[in-house]
Amino acid sequence: MRARGIFLLLALTLLSGCSVTKLAYNNADVFLRWQANHYFDFQGEQSEELDRRLSAVLAWHRSKALPQYAKLAEEAAVRVSRGIRQEDLDWSYDAVRAQVREALGVAAGEAAPLLDQLSTEKIGHFERRLAEGNRDFAKEHVHGTLEERHKRRVKRNVDRLEEWFGSLSESQAARVRLYSERAPWSADLRERDRKRRQAEFVAMLRAREATRRLTAWAQDWEAGREPAYIAASQATRAEYVKLLLDLDRTLSAEQREHVANRLKRFAGLFESLSKQ
Repeated sequence: MRARGIFLLLALTLLSGCSVTKLAYNNADVFLRWQANHYFDFQGEQSEELDRRLSAVLAWHRSKALPQYAKLAEEAAVRVSRGIRQEDLDWSYDAVRAQVREALGVAAGEAAPLLDQLSTEKIGHFERRLAEGNRDFAKEHVHGTLEERHKRRVKRNVDRLEEWFGSLSESQAARVRLYSERAPWSADLRERDRKRRQAEFVAMLRAREATRRLTAWAQDWEAGREPAYIAASQATRAEYVKLLLDLDRTLSAEQREHVANRLKRFAGLFESLSKQ
């Protein structure tokens, strides 16, 4: 299940524009219900309980989380406009993690009682869905030659950065390619950790211990990682920080204005959505 990914989406909204974000957020209940049923196939009274619990999570998110996102986006726009520093990247990393952790805590608290009611059949259905997702993950991140994987990673990073900065120059794109060469290849470690976490979650469901354990487990997603994976993650983050600092020194006035204005638009959107 991609709970952390869902709330990262809600936190960062790396979408094509504010109108799309607004549409997506106002239909988040539909998307989350579809995701939940994709994994667990809720029916009858459980489906009705799912609706009530999703409504509670989204009501909290709208009234409590969105105003925080608006403040963070406004602050980020100020920092980008005057030039990004190491402390800005540390601040943004910590701020997003804190917001995701809080959202996961609320979501887990609502979901846990419902998860403790799952039948053996529904847990089996969930395991089959996990296996499908694992095959997709392997296809995108693990399979292929080193050259093929490198190309995919470069494309992912260029696409992500161009969403924020606009078109990258050739020298900026070359710096992204250099990051992709320097950052550790840790997909196999990520895959192994992904499956470990999934196994822990399934064991929790089978033992009907979600009410007692899910919140802490969801919020501490780094617990139990292999030392090699921890080291690779830290090295990757360090390389990405260097990439962003180097790119910041090469941003044109138009690129800097592009990202600052985008952040301001999101701040306004978050504030507006919080009041609906």
